[in-house]
Parts: sequence; structure tokens; C-alpha cells
Amino acid sequence: MNEEQLDSLKTIGWVSYILHLIVAVAAVVPGAQVGAGLLIVALVIDLVKKSDAEGTWMASHFGYRIRTVLWAGVLYVVTAPLFLLLYLPGAIAWALISIWFLYRIVQGMVRMNKDLPMEP
Repeated sequence: MNEEQLDSLKTIGWVSYILHLIVAVAAVVPGAQVGAGLLIVALVIDLVKKSDAEGTWMASHFGYRIRTVLWAGVLYVVTAPLFLLLYLPGAIAWALISIWFLYRIVQGMVRMNKDLPMEP
């Protein structure tokens, strides 16, 4: 893969990370309303472009973002009954999931900015 193709993947990676970041920040700010649409767009970008990044250090970032979204989704679904039945414990669980999501996205952005792959 040449430098131009790698730069193109990195640009796509930044777009995806920024979309994830918008959703993550909105998730931890009380009252902020950002639809899941942005997250779905970012996930589709990652799923479509992941194969283009195979064999490069960028591949780890695509996989990392996909896993982060899937784990967050599973955690939100698993804790949804708690949120619906016992608001306070559910709200705390969702806040912790949102903070974890934000941390993962920022961590990925920092490593990509340094041209480093995500550690397994």
C-alpha cells in the first residue's frame, strides 16, 4: 500500500473517530440529544472500509471502533431492563458505559494521531 492510500485510510479513520466522538460526548452530557444515526454512519464506514485497511496498522483501528460500538451496544441492551425498572442504578450503568465509550474513542484517536496501531 502506498503512502497516498494510507493517508486516505487515515482520513476516513478521522471522520469515523470524530463521528464516534460526537456521539460519545453527547452520551455523557446530560440532556444532549444526538441520534444513533451518526453512530450507524460511522459503523457502516468502518465495516465497508475495514477490508481496504487489511495488512496495515490502520486495520487495528477499524476493528477497534467496530468492537467498541458492538460492546457498547450489547452493554446498553443488557442494562436496559435495569434502566427501565430501577432508574437510578440503570442511569449509573448507562453513564459508566458512556464514559467507557468516550475513553475508548479518545484512546484510539491519540494512538492514530501518533501513527500507532491499537494494541490487542
